[in-house]
Amino acid sequence: MSYDLAVWEGERPADAKAATRAFTDLYERYIDTDEEHPPAERIAAYVAALLERWCDLTEDEEDSSPWSTGPLIREARGPLLYFPMRWSMAEEASTYAAALADSMGLVCFDPQQNRLRP
Repeated sequence: MSYDLAVWEGERPADAKAATRAFTDLYERYIDTDEEHPPAERIAAYVAALLERWCDLTEDEEDSSPWSTGPLIREARGPLLYFPMRWSMAEEASTYAAALADSMGLVCFDPQQNRLRP
């Protein structure tokens, strides 16, 4: 079981309903397609910052990474990063990921609860 987060570039939506619409639009445009979209520069920098805190799953020899997929950068498409993390580490990792996104001027959205974070 995994816990997913979405992080993207752009204006922070006014409320959860607008965030859900924005996420759905981005998902359909960048994830649910066969088209290739290299990660935007700020999203790539965000992934790099996450990997400074916890190693990539592909390099995790001590079972300490919260990510459920690797390499993590593969989950980045254009202005959107939609990524899963292990349920057992989701609270700590998602709290950190949301705060990091906020500090970098990115939007963080929890698709399980249809709410903005933090």
